[in-house]
Amino acid sequence: MTNSVSEAAELVASDFKAGSNREKLELLLEYSENLPALPERYSEHPDLFERVEECQSPVFLFVEVENGQVGVFFTAPEEAPTTRGFAGILSEVLHGKPVNEVLSLSDDFPDQIGLTEAVSPLRIRGMRAMIYRIKRQVREKVA
Repeated sequence: MTNSVSEAAELVASDFKAGSNREKLELLLEYSENLPALPERYSEHPDLFERVEECQSPVFLFVEVENGQVGVFFTAPEEAPTTRGFAGILSEVLHGKPVNEVLSLSDDFPDQIGLTEAVSPLRIRGMRAMIYRIKRQVREKVA
């Protein structure tokens, strides 16, 4: 059984809160390296992805909803580890979870995990924009 969104979010938060700012950045780098590759069915369809304009790096996301479960997919360049790290965190916390749980993720999630101390406000704005777009796409797909 996979963790709920709140359990997954709390696990991520406890990892980040336990570390210094340097350790938080190292952990963010690990998430960036572990960002799942796109499934083959989406790799040839960049037209499905929405750009997150608030991010300094070109990051794109796509959400699918099947049988009440949310799939979250991202593309972000290797040379953008902060953005990829945010995507990796959100993928881990939200992918494969029920719609109602995904929609319940706090918009203040970046604050709750302590990233605002280690990363610039402009970059945090990008992570918040990812959360906003994921929730908006989920709402559109279940409507």
